[in-house]
Amino acid sequence: MRRRARLRAAETAAAVLLLLVGAGCGSRLPESDFAHRSAPPASQRTEPVRVGILTSATSPVGGSAFTGPRDGARAYFDRLNARGGLDGRKVDVRTCDDGGSGVGNNECVHRLIDEDKVVALVATTALTYAGASRVSAAGVPDIGGQPIGAAYDTYPHLYGIYGSLAPRTGTPGWGGKVYGGTEVYRYFKREHGARTAAVVSYNQSASAAYASLVARGLKAEGYKVVTEQVDFALPNFRAAAADLKDQGADLVFDAIDTHGNAQLCRAMDEVGADVIAKVTNVQNWTSSVPEDYKDSPRCRNVLWATGSSRNAEDTADPAVREFRAATRGLKKHSQWQLEGWAAAMWFTDAARSCATDLTRACVDRFMSRGTPYTADGLLIPVGYERLAEPPRTRRTCLSVARWKDAEGWVAQGDMNATCFVVPQLPYQP
Repeated sequence: MRRRARLRAAETAAAVLLLLVGAGCGSRLPESDFAHRSAPPASQRTEPVRVGILTSATSPVGGSAFTGPRDGARAYFDRLNARGGLDGRKVDVRTCDDGGSGVGNNECVHRLIDEDKVVALVATTALTYAGASRVSAAGVPDIGGQPIGAAYDTYPHLYGIYGSLAPRTGTPGWGGKVYGGTEVYRYFKREHGARTAAVVSYNQSASAAYASLVARGLKAEGYKVVTEQVDFALPNFRAAAADLKDQGADLVFDAIDTHGNAQLCRAMDEVGADVIAKVTNVQNWTSSVPEDYKDSPRCRNVLWATGSSRNAEDTADPAVREFRAATRGLKKHSQWQLEGWAAAMWFTDAARSCATDLTRACVDRFMSRGTPYTADGLLIPVGYERLAEPPRTRRTCLSVARWKDAEGWVAQGDMNATCFVVPQLPYQP
Protein backbone atom coordinates (compact mmCIF):
# COMPACT_ATOMS: atom_id res chain seq x y z
CA MET A 1 0.00 0.00 0.00
CA ARG A 2 1.43 3.38 -0.95
CA ARG A 3 1.40 5.94 1.79
CA ARG A 4 2.70 9.39 2.53
CA ALA A 5 5.75 9.68 4.80
CA ARG A 6 5.43 11.77 7.93
CA LEU A 7 8.63 13.69 7.25
CA ARG A 8 6.77 16.01 4.91
CA ALA A 9 4.37 16.84 7.74
CA ALA A 10 7.45 17.97 9.63
CA GLU A 11 8.37 20.12 6.61
CA THR A 12 4.99 21.82 6.76
CA ALA A 13 5.26 22.37 10.51
CA ALA A 14 8.76 23.79 10.12
CA ALA A 15 7.70 26.09 7.30
CA VAL A 16 4.91 27.45 9.49
CA LEU A 17 7.24 27.99 12.44
CA LEU A 18 9.66 29.83 10.22
CA LEU A 19 6.95 32.03 8.79
CA LEU A 20 6.04 32.89 12.38
CA VAL A 21 9.66 33.71 13.15
CA GLY A 22 9.81 35.91 10.07
CA ALA A 23 6.73 37.80 11.31
CA GLY A 24 7.87 38.38 14.79
CA CYS A 25 -6.34 12.77 26.06
CA GLY A 26 -8.45 11.25 23.38
CA SER A 27 -11.63 9.36 24.38
CA ARG A 28 -13.87 6.82 22.71
CA LEU A 29 -17.45 7.37 21.67
CA PRO A 30 -20.19 5.99 23.90
CA GLU A 31 -21.64 2.73 22.64
CA SER A 32 -25.00 4.42 22.13
CA ASP A 33 -23.52 6.42 19.27
CA PHE A 34 -22.94 3.19 17.36
CA ALA A 35 -26.35 1.69 18.03
CA HIS A 36 -28.80 1.22 15.19
CA ARG A 37 -31.14 4.16 14.72
CA SER A 38 -34.37 4.34 12.83
CA ALA A 39 -34.50 6.78 9.93
CA PRO A 40 -34.96 10.40 11.04
CA PRO A 41 -38.14 12.25 10.14
CA ALA A 42 -38.44 13.85 6.71
CA SER A 43 -37.72 17.32 8.10
CA GLN A 44 -34.29 16.18 9.30
CA ARG A 45 -33.57 14.48 5.99
CA THR A 46 -33.93 17.80 4.13
CA GLU A 47 -32.38 20.29 6.54
CA PRO A 48 -28.86 21.53 5.72
CA VAL A 49 -25.78 19.54 6.70
CA ARG A 50 -23.48 21.69 8.80
CA VAL A 51 -19.73 21.35 8.48
CA GLY A 52 -17.04 23.48 10.05
CA ILE A 53 -13.84 24.87 8.58
CA LEU A 54 -11.37 26.08 11.19
CA THR A 55 -8.56 28.25 9.83
CA SER A 56 -5.91 30.59 11.19
CA ALA A 57 -6.95 33.09 8.55
CA THR A 58 -5.52 35.99 10.54
CA SER A 59 -2.42 35.33 12.59
CA PRO A 60 1.14 36.55 13.17
CA VAL A 61 2.10 34.49 10.10
CA GLY A 62 0.07 36.63 7.71
CA GLY A 63 -3.36 36.72 6.13
CA SER A 64 -2.87 34.29 3.24
CA ALA A 65 -0.57 31.67 4.77
CA PHE A 66 -3.32 29.30 5.92
CA THR A 67 -6.34 30.05 3.74
CA GLY A 68 -5.62 27.71 0.81
CA PRO A 69 -7.27 24.57 2.24
CA ARG A 70 -10.30 26.61 3.36
CA ASP A 71 -10.72 28.16 -0.08
CA GLY A 72 -10.44 24.79 -1.82
CA ALA A 73 -12.97 23.17 0.51
CA ARG A 74 -15.44 26.02 0.15
CA ALA A 75 -15.17 25.85 -3.63
CA TYR A 76 -16.00 22.14 -3.51
CA PHE A 77 -19.05 22.67 -1.29
CA ASP A 78 -20.26 25.59 -3.44
CA ARG A 79 -20.10 23.36 -6.50
CA LEU A 80 -21.80 20.51 -4.61
CA ASN A 81 -24.63 22.80 -3.52
CA ALA A 82 -25.05 24.13 -7.05
CA ARG A 83 -25.61 20.52 -8.14
CA GLY A 84 -28.24 19.79 -5.52
CA GLY A 85 -26.16 19.23 -2.41
CA LEU A 86 -25.82 16.00 -0.47
CA ASP A 87 -28.70 13.91 -1.77
CA GLY A 88 -30.89 17.00 -1.75
CA ARG A 89 -29.49 18.54 1.44
CA LYS A 90 -27.46 21.72 1.16
CA VAL A 91 -24.10 21.84 2.91
CA ASP A 92 -24.04 24.75 5.35
CA VAL A 93 -20.38 25.71 5.79
CA ARG A 94 -19.55 27.40 9.08
CA THR A 95 -16.10 28.98 9.13
CA CYS A 96 -14.12 30.21 12.12
CA ASP A 97 -10.87 32.18 12.22
CA ASP A 98 -8.91 31.38 15.37
CA GLY A 99 -6.43 34.22 14.88
CA GLY A 100 -3.51 31.81 15.14
CA SER A 101 -3.77 31.54 18.94
CA GLY A 102 -4.54 28.66 21.27
CA VAL A 103 -7.26 30.65 23.01
CA GLY A 104 -8.86 31.51 19.69
CA ASN A 105 -8.61 27.91 18.56
CA ASN A 106 -10.47 26.65 21.63
CA GLU A 107 -13.12 29.31 21.10
CA CYS A 108 -13.59 28.20 17.49
CA VAL A 109 -13.84 24.55 18.52
CA HIS A 110 -16.50 25.45 21.09
CA ARG A 111 -18.48 27.53 18.61
CA LEU A 112 -18.39 25.00 15.78
CA ILE A 113 -19.00 21.87 17.86
CA ASP A 114 -21.19 23.03 20.75
CA GLU A 115 -23.09 25.94 19.23
CA ASP A 116 -23.21 25.26 15.49
CA LYS A 117 -23.41 21.47 16.04
CA VAL A 118 -21.38 20.65 12.94
CA VAL A 119 -21.30 17.01 11.91
CA ALA A 120 -17.60 17.23 11.04
CA LEU A 121 -14.66 19.57 10.61
CA VAL A 122 -13.08 19.73 7.17
CA ALA A 123 -9.67 21.00 5.99
CA THR A 124 -8.57 22.34 9.37
CA THR A 125 -5.48 24.53 9.04
CA ALA A 126 -4.51 25.89 12.44
CA LEU A 127 -1.25 27.39 13.60
CA THR A 128 -1.93 26.15 17.15
CA TYR A 129 -4.47 23.31 17.31
CA ALA A 130 -5.09 23.73 21.05
CA GLY A 131 -8.66 22.41 20.77
CA ALA A 132 -7.70 19.08 19.16
CA SER A 133 -8.27 17.02 22.31
CA ARG A 134 -11.71 18.59 22.69
CA VAL A 135 -12.62 17.73 19.11
CA SER A 136 -11.54 14.14 19.71
CA ALA A 137 -13.35 13.86 23.06
CA ALA A 138 -16.56 15.02 21.37
CA GLY A 139 -16.21 12.30 18.71
CA VAL A 140 -16.25 14.86 15.91
CA PRO A 141 -14.43 13.62 12.81
CA ASP A 142 -11.85 16.12 11.61
CA ILE A 143 -11.27 15.28 7.95
CA GLY A 144 -8.35 16.23 5.74
CA GLY A 145 -6.64 18.70 8.05
CA GLN A 146 -3.11 19.95 7.46
CA PRO A 147 -0.64 18.38 9.96
CA ILE A 148 1.03 21.60 11.09
CA GLY A 149 1.44 20.10 14.56
CA ALA A 150 1.27 16.56 15.92
CA ALA A 151 -2.50 16.44 16.59
CA TYR A 152 -3.27 14.10 13.68
CA ASP A 153 -0.73 11.60 15.02
CA THR A 154 -2.08 11.96 18.57
CA TYR A 155 -5.88 11.77 18.80
CA PRO A 156 -8.59 9.44 17.51
CA HIS A 157 -11.29 10.89 15.24
CA LEU A 158 -8.74 13.24 13.66
CA TYR A 159 -7.84 12.34 10.08
CA GLY A 160 -5.12 14.45 8.51
CA ILE A 161 -4.81 14.76 4.75
CA TYR A 162 -1.69 12.53 4.66
CA GLY A 163 -2.80 9.62 6.87
CA SER A 164 -1.18 8.09 9.95
CA LEU A 165 0.10 4.77 11.26
CA ALA A 166 0.41 5.96 14.87
CA PRO A 167 -1.69 4.49 17.73
CA ARG A 168 -3.35 7.90 18.32
CA THR A 169 -4.20 7.29 21.97
CA GLY A 170 -3.40 10.78 23.27
CA THR A 171 0.39 10.78 22.91
CA PRO A 172 2.12 11.89 19.70
CA GLY A 173 3.33 9.03 17.53
CA TRP A 174 5.08 6.28 19.45
CA GLY A 175 6.30 7.35 22.87
CA GLY A 176 6.25 10.98 21.84
CA LYS A 177 8.21 10.47 18.62
CA VAL A 178 6.90 10.67 15.08
CA TYR A 179 8.62 8.99 12.12
CA GLY A 180 9.27 10.15 8.59
CA GLY A 181 11.01 8.83 5.51
CA THR A 182 13.81 9.91 3.21
CA GLU A 183 11.99 9.49 -0.09
CA VAL A 184 12.56 13.07 -1.25
CA TYR A 185 16.32 12.71 -0.90
CA ARG A 186 16.24 9.24 -2.49
CA TYR A 187 14.36 10.67 -5.47
CA PHE A 188 16.91 13.34 -6.33
CA LYS A 189 19.79 10.92 -5.83
CA ARG A 190 18.38 8.16 -8.03
CA GLU A 191 16.55 10.19 -10.65
CA HIS A 192 18.93 13.13 -11.03
CA GLY A 193 22.29 11.93 -9.76
CA ALA A 194 22.57 14.43 -6.91
CA ARG A 195 25.36 13.73 -4.44
CA THR A 196 25.99 16.96 -2.52
CA ALA A 197 23.23 18.88 -0.76
CA ALA A 198 23.28 22.21 1.04
CA VAL A 199 20.94 22.96 3.94
CA VAL A 200 20.44 26.65 4.73
CA SER A 201 19.03 27.77 8.08
CA TYR A 202 18.83 30.70 10.47
CA ASN A 203 20.65 30.82 13.81
CA GLN A 204 17.28 30.34 15.48
CA SER A 205 16.10 27.25 17.38
CA ALA A 206 13.16 26.14 15.19
CA SER A 207 15.11 26.75 12.01
CA ALA A 208 18.25 25.01 13.26
CA ALA A 209 16.30 22.00 14.57
CA TYR A 210 14.57 21.43 11.24
CA ALA A 211 17.82 21.90 9.33
CA SER A 212 19.37 19.22 11.52
CA LEU A 213 16.50 16.85 10.67
CA VAL A 214 16.97 17.45 6.93
CA ALA A 215 20.73 16.95 7.22
CA ARG A 216 20.20 13.67 9.07
CA GLY A 217 17.90 12.38 6.32
CA LEU A 218 20.32 13.41 3.59
CA LYS A 219 23.22 11.68 5.34
CA ALA A 220 21.12 8.52 5.70
CA GLU A 221 20.82 8.56 1.90
CA GLY A 222 24.58 8.94 1.44
CA TYR A 223 24.80 12.63 0.56
CA LYS A 224 27.67 14.92 1.34
CA VAL A 225 25.93 17.62 3.37
CA VAL A 226 26.95 21.27 3.40
CA THR A 227 25.36 23.30 6.20
CA GLU A 228 24.94 27.06 5.86
CA GLN A 229 23.63 29.09 8.80
CA VAL A 230 22.85 32.80 8.49
CA ASP A 231 22.05 35.36 11.13
CA PHE A 232 18.32 35.88 11.48
CA ALA A 233 18.53 39.61 12.12
CA LEU A 234 21.21 40.39 9.51
CA PRO A 235 21.40 37.41 7.13
CA ASN A 236 24.31 37.30 4.70
CA PHE A 237 22.74 35.16 1.98
CA ARG A 238 25.40 36.10 -0.53
CA ALA A 239 28.13 34.50 1.60
CA ALA A 240 26.01 31.36 2.02
CA ALA A 241 25.32 31.20 -1.72
CA ALA A 242 29.01 31.65 -2.55
CA ASP A 243 30.01 28.87 -0.17
CA LEU A 244 27.44 26.36 -1.40
CA LYS A 245 28.67 27.13 -4.92
CA ASP A 246 32.29 26.53 -3.91
CA GLN A 247 31.28 23.28 -2.17
CA GLY A 248 29.66 22.04 -5.41
CA ALA A 249 26.13 21.63 -4.04
CA ASP A 250 23.74 19.83 -6.41
CA LEU A 251 20.66 20.49 -4.28
CA VAL A 252 19.62 23.24 -1.89
CA PHE A 253 17.19 22.58 0.95
CA ASP A 254 16.28 25.22 3.48
CA ALA A 255 14.82 25.90 6.89
CA ILE A 256 14.01 29.56 6.27
CA ASP A 257 10.89 31.57 5.53
CA THR A 258 9.49 32.59 2.12
CA HIS A 259 11.10 36.03 2.19
CA GLY A 260 14.45 34.47 3.10
CA ASN A 261 14.09 31.97 0.27
CA ALA A 262 13.61 34.81 -2.21
CA GLN A 263 16.73 36.50 -0.90
CA LEU A 264 18.68 33.24 -1.03
CA CYS A 265 17.62 32.63 -4.63
CA ARG A 266 18.61 36.16 -5.59
CA ALA A 267 22.03 35.65 -4.01
CA MET A 268 22.46 32.34 -5.81
CA ASP A 269 21.79 34.07 -9.12
CA GLU A 270 24.22 36.87 -8.27
CA VAL A 271 27.11 34.50 -7.48
CA GLY A 272 26.29 32.10 -10.34
CA ALA A 273 25.41 29.09 -8.20
CA ASP A 274 24.03 26.47 -10.59
CA VAL A 275 22.21 23.57 -8.94
CA ILE A 276 20.01 20.70 -10.06
CA ALA A 277 17.21 21.81 -7.78
CA LYS A 278 16.26 24.37 -5.16
CA VAL A 279 13.76 22.18 -3.29
CA THR A 280 10.68 23.56 -1.56
CA ASN A 281 7.62 22.02 0.08
CA VAL A 282 3.91 21.74 -0.61
CA GLN A 283 3.05 24.95 1.25
CA ASN A 284 5.07 26.96 -1.28
CA TRP A 285 3.75 25.04 -4.31
CA THR A 286 1.74 27.97 -5.62
CA SER A 287 1.15 29.93 -8.81
CA SER A 288 2.71 33.06 -7.26
CA VAL A 289 6.29 31.94 -8.00
CA PRO A 290 6.93 34.68 -10.62
CA GLU A 291 6.02 37.33 -8.08
CA ASP A 292 7.76 35.72 -5.10
CA TYR A 293 11.00 35.11 -7.04
CA LYS A 294 10.87 37.99 -9.50
CA ASP A 295 14.51 38.97 -8.92
CA SER A 296 16.02 35.51 -9.48
CA PRO A 297 15.07 34.03 -12.87
CA ARG A 298 17.77 31.35 -12.90
CA CYS A 299 17.06 30.06 -9.40
CA ARG A 300 13.31 30.37 -10.04
CA ASN A 301 13.58 27.94 -12.92
CA VAL A 302 15.26 25.26 -10.80
CA LEU A 303 12.55 25.38 -8.11
CA TRP A 304 11.18 21.92 -7.39
CA ALA A 305 8.34 20.97 -5.05
CA THR A 306 7.41 17.61 -3.57
CA GLY A 307 4.20 16.44 -1.93
CA SER A 308 1.47 13.81 -1.95
CA SER A 309 -1.21 15.37 -4.15
CA ARG A 310 -1.57 15.66 -7.91
CA ASN A 311 -0.12 18.81 -9.43
CA ALA A 312 -2.81 21.51 -9.34
CA GLU A 313 -1.73 22.59 -12.83
CA ASP A 314 -2.08 19.12 -14.37
CA THR A 315 -5.24 19.96 -16.28
CA ALA A 316 -4.90 16.83 -18.40
CA ASP A 317 -6.36 15.06 -15.38
CA PRO A 318 -10.19 15.36 -15.23
CA ALA A 319 -10.31 15.74 -11.44
CA VAL A 320 -7.80 18.60 -11.62
CA ARG A 321 -9.77 20.22 -14.44
CA GLU A 322 -12.89 20.16 -12.29
CA PHE A 323 -11.00 21.75 -9.40
CA ARG A 324 -9.56 24.46 -11.63
CA ALA A 325 -12.93 25.24 -13.19
CA ALA A 326 -14.50 25.67 -9.77
CA THR A 327 -11.67 27.89 -8.50
CA ARG A 328 -11.09 30.02 -11.58
CA GLY A 329 -12.13 33.12 -9.65
CA LEU A 330 -9.32 32.82 -7.09
CA LYS A 331 -6.34 35.15 -7.44
CA LYS A 332 -3.86 32.29 -7.28
CA HIS A 333 -3.87 28.51 -7.24
CA SER A 334 -1.99 26.24 -4.87
CA GLN A 335 -1.57 22.65 -3.76
CA TRP A 336 -3.13 23.50 -0.41
CA GLN A 337 -6.29 24.63 -2.22
CA LEU A 338 -6.39 21.33 -4.10
CA GLU A 339 -5.89 19.41 -0.85
CA GLY A 340 -8.73 21.38 0.78
CA TRP A 341 -10.91 20.43 -2.21
CA ALA A 342 -9.90 16.77 -1.68
CA ALA A 343 -10.76 17.02 2.03
CA ALA A 344 -14.26 18.29 1.20
CA MET A 345 -14.71 15.44 -1.29
CA TRP A 346 -13.60 12.98 1.40
CA PHE A 347 -16.25 14.27 3.80
CA THR A 348 -18.89 14.13 1.06
CA ASP A 349 -18.12 10.50 0.27
CA ALA A 350 -18.23 9.68 3.98
CA ALA A 351 -21.56 11.46 4.40
CA ARG A 352 -23.10 9.67 1.40
CA SER A 353 -22.17 6.33 2.96
CA CYS A 354 -24.55 7.18 5.80
CA ALA A 355 -27.64 7.38 3.57
CA THR A 356 -30.44 8.88 5.70
CA ASP A 357 -28.63 8.48 9.03
CA LEU A 358 -25.96 11.15 8.80
CA THR A 359 -24.29 11.39 12.20
CA ARG A 360 -20.83 12.10 13.49
CA ALA A 361 -20.43 8.43 14.42
CA CYS A 362 -21.40 7.26 10.93
CA VAL A 363 -18.94 9.62 9.25
CA ASP A 364 -16.24 8.47 11.66
CA ARG A 365 -16.90 4.81 10.81
CA PHE A 366 -16.30 5.58 7.14
CA MET A 367 -13.07 7.39 7.92
CA SER A 368 -11.70 4.61 10.14
CA ARG A 369 -12.70 1.68 7.94
CA GLY A 370 -9.11 1.04 6.81
CA THR A 371 -9.63 1.53 3.07
CA PRO A 372 -7.12 3.84 1.35
CA TYR A 373 -8.66 7.00 -0.12
CA THR A 374 -7.56 8.90 -3.25
CA ALA A 375 -10.18 11.66 -3.84
CA ASP A 376 -10.69 10.62 -7.47
CA GLY A 377 -6.94 10.29 -7.91
CA LEU A 378 -6.00 13.69 -6.47
CA LEU A 379 -4.20 12.09 -3.53
CA ILE A 380 -1.63 9.36 -3.26
CA PRO A 381 -3.67 6.65 -1.43
CA VAL A 382 -4.19 7.79 2.15
CA GLY A 383 -4.80 5.31 4.96
CA TYR A 384 -5.02 5.03 8.72
CA GLU A 385 -3.76 2.17 10.83
CA ARG A 386 -2.81 1.91 14.48
CA LEU A 387 0.51 0.12 14.62
CA ALA A 388 1.88 -0.86 18.03
CA GLU A 389 5.44 -0.21 16.86
CA PRO A 390 6.77 2.30 14.32
CA PRO A 391 7.83 0.83 10.97
CA ARG A 392 11.54 0.66 10.25
CA THR A 393 11.01 1.10 6.53
CA ARG A 394 8.07 2.00 4.31
CA ARG A 395 7.26 2.10 0.64
CA THR A 396 6.40 5.72 0.04
CA CYS A 397 5.36 7.54 -3.12
CA LEU A 398 5.65 11.21 -3.88
CA SER A 399 4.40 13.83 -6.26
CA VAL A 400 7.11 15.97 -7.84
CA ALA A 401 6.88 19.13 -9.92
CA ARG A 402 9.33 21.63 -11.35
CA TRP A 403 8.71 25.29 -12.09
CA LYS A 404 9.29 26.53 -15.67
CA ASP A 405 8.50 30.12 -16.57
CA ALA A 406 6.87 29.21 -19.86
CA GLU A 407 4.74 26.40 -18.41
CA GLY A 408 4.32 26.91 -14.65
CA TRP A 409 4.54 23.85 -12.39
CA VAL A 410 5.26 20.80 -14.53
CA ALA A 411 4.66 17.33 -13.05
CA GLN A 412 7.66 15.02 -13.10
CA GLY A 413 6.43 11.47 -13.67
CA ASP A 414 3.51 9.53 -12.20
CA MET A 415 3.07 10.22 -8.49
CA ASN A 416 1.68 6.71 -7.97
CA ALA A 417 4.78 5.15 -9.55
CA THR A 418 7.48 7.41 -8.10
CA CYS A 419 7.94 5.22 -5.05
CA PHE A 420 10.80 4.12 -2.83
CA VAL A 421 11.29 1.83 0.15
CA VAL A 422 13.07 4.11 2.60
CA PRO A 423 14.09 4.11 6.27
CA GLN A 424 11.88 5.84 8.82
CA LEU A 425 13.68 8.30 11.06
CA PRO A 426 12.31 9.50 14.42
CA TYR A 427 11.88 13.13 15.33
CA GLN A 428 10.37 15.01 18.25
CA PRO A 429 7.32 17.05 17.14
